[in-house]
Amino acid sequence: MDVAYEMHTTAMRMAQPGVYEREVHGKIEGIALSYGGRVSFPVILTKRGETLHNHHHGNKLEAGDLMLVDAGFESSMRYATDHTRTTPVGGKFSSKQKDIYQIVLNANNKATESIKPGITYKEVHLIAAKEVAKGLNELGLMKGNIDEAVQEGAHALFFPHGLGHMMGVDVHDMEDLGEDYVGYNDDLKRCDQFGTAYLRLARKLEPGFVLTNEPGIYFIPALIDKWIKEGVNHQFLNFDKINEYRGFGGIRLEDDILVTENGNRNMGKRRIPITVNEIEEIAGKGL
Repeated sequence: MDVAYEMHTTAMRMAQPGVYEREVHGKIEGIALSYGGRVSFPVILTKRGETLHNHHHGNKLEAGDLMLVDAGFESSMRYATDHTRTTPVGGKFSSKQKDIYQIVLNANNKATESIKPGITYKEVHLIAAKEVAKGLNELGLMKGNIDEAVQEGAHALFFPHGLGHMMGVDVHDMEDLGEDYVGYNDDLKRCDQFGTAYLRLARKLEPGFVLTNEPGIYFIPALIDKWIKEGVNHQFLNFDKINEYRGFGGIRLEDDILVTENGNRNMGKRRIPITVNEIEEIAGKGL
């Protein structure tokens, strides 16, 4: 976890106008190699964070961009980390960016607070989804009853993936056997609703489980256009307001969590900087 901390804080410091994404990628992958391991999966590092698995690193960072870094370290024993942080290029969030960022952070914290043995991870996912819907409702991007909106999947316009996944030996521990074998069981079947259908882990949590929490909010123009054209969830979405966020990109915040006997703990000696103040204190300061 110390290596993951160094990788992500280095990326934050490099988030300066004029730097290319590939330069940051090269630096953090080099950190992993220098400690005798490697990156635990192909690094996602992009200012176009609305593309969920964006492995293109050719863009030049500009003031006002958001740089999303989803990266982890895999040790020589094959144990993996997996964190995501989103950093304002130049060191300061705009007011609009700060509002969305805080909603994602609230969802991350709320999900973590709810993790304990006996709760299903699907319940945790829905807790995070409701926190996302609540925040977007307060900003005027969503409307109506929050519980009903999440039940109908309206939040998935902005949060179109599952909350997290199992982690350990391999960044998606044992999922090569099949996600449904690892994340589901005979009592809990995969949902077919857009968004929740992509939840890799839904089953009841047990002490010793290691998993990721990674809520996000993304403004995906093609998906927005599709829902407008097809009339999807119009009763819960304010598309006039949503259209003001085209080009925003995406924000995701991810931590690695150990389920304990009585609750959970964040893996590592210290949490990688994540609050608005913590991020702005380090962002773009240089190496």
